[in-house]
Amino acid sequence: MTHATLSTASSLIAQFPWPELTGLKVLDLACGSGRNGLWFLYQGCEVTFIDQDLGALAELTHDKAHQWQWNLEDGSAPSLPQESFDIVLVFNYLHRPLFPQIAASLKRGGLIVYETFTWQQAQIGRPRNPDFLLRENELQSVFANWQPLHYFEGLLSDAAGTESAKVQLIALKP
Repeated sequence: MTHATLSTASSLIAQFPWPELTGLKVLDLACGSGRNGLWFLYQGCEVTFIDQDLGALAELTHDKAHQWQWNLEDGSAPSLPQESFDIVLVFNYLHRPLFPQIAASLKRGGLIVYETFTWQQAQIGRPRNPDFLLRENELQSVFANWQPLHYFEGLLSDAAGTESAKVQLIALKP
């Protein structure tokens, strides 16, 4: 692993005060480049990466890394395994029909770590399709009976200064 791999993990992950992570099972859903899951992998977690294209992880060989190339939106993917993960990561991805599966895939006491775009993003950039944008307080409502450990909804700036309208949630499953 390179320093760049660690430094590109989301600031939400890099700055959160995690408990001991060694041995935990993590799902990086719609993982893209896998940057967030890789951060957990190199903290000693077992990580399952799911995406319709795992090309960015083609060279990853690690005994605690699992790669499932699934299209989560066309009905061809199996259901997520239930009560299997300690942490589920979802970044810059929204497919509302998966909310129940995401919740069910976490063990009791597990953590959801979710960051994606809100409806306000359409006013400042892409994505603009409402299917990919959360409505105000929508994510908070989906996980309303969970214990929130972190919640933010508003504008975030990346390292280059580009603003995005996002929501962040880290919550504990009851």
